[in-house]
Amino acid sequence: MKINSIKKPLSWLLAPTALWMILLLTILSPTVLSAADYQFERNLTYRPDAEESLQKACQVDIAYLPNQTNAPVIVWFHGGGLTGGKRELPKELRAEGIITVGVEYRLSPEVEIDEILDDAAASVAWTFKNISRYGGSPEKIYLAGHSAGGYLVSLITLDKSRLAKYDIDANQLAGVIPYSGHAITHFNTRHRMGMPPWQAMIDKTAPIYHVRPDAPPILIISGDREKELYGRYEESAFFWRMLKLCGHPQVTLYELDGFDHGSMCKPAHELALRFIREQESRKK
Repeated sequence: MKINSIKKPLSWLLAPTALWMILLLTILSPTVLSAADYQFERNLTYRPDAEESLQKACQVDIAYLPNQTNAPVIVWFHGGGLTGGKRELPKELRAEGIITVGVEYRLSPEVEIDEILDDAAASVAWTFKNISRYGGSPEKIYLAGHSAGGYLVSLITLDKSRLAKYDIDANQLAGVIPYSGHAITHFNTRHRMGMPPWQAMIDKTAPIYHVRPDAPPILIISGDREKELYGRYEESAFFWRMLKLCGHPQVTLYELDGFDHGSMCKPAHELALRFIREQESRKK
């Protein structure tokens, strides 16, 4: 299978034919709903049994449509190098009735990387156990995130022990969508060991260490190889190749030509929505 690459910035979105097709599908599709119809629940802790300070540090916001059932869910993890950022509900993902869960997790250097990974796993487990209250289906949960968030979703999906701690089988996930996420050991971990960001390492906190053929469907999205951070495209391509070689049947890589590490999110959101539509259509 060939690596998919989107050539020319926004050409696939702005070409006249593609634009008219998108407009037509928007008009005709009954599932396309206005972002203005969404309601929000905020500051929900996913560690309700923890001490108060941990409850406040580990929270989610939810965007959902009232009176719907069995809806797909995106659990979204923000970027920030594991040292910054805060939970987000990207407006581009509030579409087609999809529920979005924006996760807040603790940050380095206040906590260790394993604690951040544990927060990520705990938030996903909470979503499995509670999302039906907001009209979401536990059978349609997708993980997505940008940069550090992409790293987190890849690792807790592929290393099954992370979710197993909370009695969740990672293979219950409907899919995972890392945007410009590390596949090797995160640069924050390497920095804390005195390594520069261009010095590579793979240990048990590297998603690529845990590649396996039975993982959920994976969509890997990278910015332009000439504009990404520290060879992130090549890292993504290596990740894609190792997943293919181990026998994973549903892994795709897109390179968004012309987009750098930060600007790649907007077109990546459309790819994520398309990926979810395709995965859900296969179940019908």
